[in-house]
Amino acid sequence: MIKILLSSRLGDRRMTQADLARMTGIRPSTINELYHEINERVNLEHLDLICEALDCDLNELIVRIPNKEPKIVHTRSGQPRQDDR
Repeated sequence: MIKILLSSRLGDRRMTQADLARMTGIRPSTINELYHEINERVNLEHLDLICEALDCDLNELIVRIPNKEPKIVHTRSGQPRQDDR
């Protein structure tokens, strides 16, 4: 699962979504979708602008939390995936 930590980063800097939208030129609705983690796609240019505005690295904005259950059940060749654990 991918987590977007925009709400935490804005809180750390005591900034609002509107502040970030004004700084970056990104539409407020796009900022809101990222803030609430309801977007399905992320624009790389937007990520770059947000990182620049918040003076942070990408790994401070987006993290991957491993899924409890694997979503990939077959290998590229179609064989069932073997659990390495």
